[in-house]
Amino acid sequence: MFWWIAATIIAFFVKGLCGFANTLVFTTMLSFGQNNLAISPVELLLGYPSNAILTWKERRSIDWKMCLPLCALVLAGCLPGAFLLKSVDARAIKIFFGVVIVLIALEMLFRNGAKSRQSRWVMLLIGILSGMLCGLFGVGALLGAYLSRVTDDTHAFKGNLCMVFFVENTFRVILYIASGIITFAAFKQALLLAPVMLASLWLGMKAGHIINEKTAKKIVLVMLLVSGIALIINSL
Repeated sequence: MFWWIAATIIAFFVKGLCGFANTLVFTTMLSFGQNNLAISPVELLLGYPSNAILTWKERRSIDWKMCLPLCALVLAGCLPGAFLLKSVDARAIKIFFGVVIVLIALEMLFRNGAKSRQSRWVMLLIGILSGMLCGLFGVGALLGAYLSRVTDDTHAFKGNLCMVFFVENTFRVILYIASGIITFAAFKQALLLAPVMLASLWLGMKAGHIINEKTAKKIVLVMLLVSGIALIINSL
């Protein structure tokens, strides 16, 4: 239980601070002693309310014209993601996405995180690929990399990102319950860890108020870089 608590503290402090990367942190810390079938449903049940909380907190910064199409695209990408999980080497896909995320994060850091112009074609591609990545592994770092390029500040970044995650999480919760992946044992484990998650999320959100905007943006980009590297390493 110690490692479950430690993983929850670190993962959801990062979630409160950056708005994402909780899945990678949580899964990476627990994967040495637990199988993914035990980890994923618990992380989803903990991440679902955390996305709801952050979405509500940053609701005034959500750009619905950008967010709603991304929600639809991510959900559409979840379907081929499920197909690929059964028919393609998941390790190769993880490494590919990891390399893409690392390259985007490095490019963003090199140009100091300046905002890019939105492109419908880029949004279409990133939305579908992000949905595939969420459907395969529950990881949203690629979507985070895109939104870090097209949002004005960390409030808009967190609001739009967590709104898309909330919609995707709703879909996966229904899917996991219907397929029996979310069991009573997983629900009980998530319920026990919920107070730890809420406290860690609150601390991360408070830390985000203390850190200035430029530093917070750099932390987000560094977390993207770490996320990409973690995806690659865990797949080798």
